[in-house]
Amino acid sequence: MKIEAGLSLGTNLGDRLALLAEAKRRIAAAPGMEVLAQSPVYETEPVGVKPEYRHLKFLNAVLIVQGCCAPHECFDRLREIENDMGRKRSLDQYAPRPIDIDLIYADAMTIQSGGLSVPHPHWSERRFVVQPLADVRPGLILPGQSKTVAEILRDLPPAEKVVKYADSW
Repeated sequence: MKIEAGLSLGTNLGDRLALLAEAKRRIAAAPGMEVLAQSPVYETEPVGVKPEYRHLKFLNAVLIVQGCCAPHECFDRLREIENDMGRKRSLDQYAPRPIDIDLIYADAMTIQSGGLSVPHPHWSERRFVVQPLADVRPGLILPGQSKTVAEILRDLPPAEKVVKYADSW
């Protein structure tokens, strides 16, 4: 059984565009994974970070992938990619990072187990996720929602600054 999943990628350290491209390459090279769509890349202000990190803007994008692995296995593969690319987990969940990959959705599944929450519990509150997701899946309605991704984007307050950075990566 193949599962469609939405992945949110972000980085605020180093050569950000190159890091996003490398993460995409590694995801596409994972056994059983196929990239179906990719959003443009957006530059965003960091959200919820300490004052000393506010100058480190993020690049964010969304990949739509199809794979034959279960969501927990996909989650584990994504963590391996993050670790291999130098991501260090710390108590400060908003610390700068070379790459961050979140599993936003996996088909119409709802999962709350083993450290995995699908759909991602905060995806619909974050313009840096909703904007690129709306670019590739505007009509998608995720579990727990009654609105499409495009409608959620339209209704988000404009407080978070999201600027298109690159169409291809």
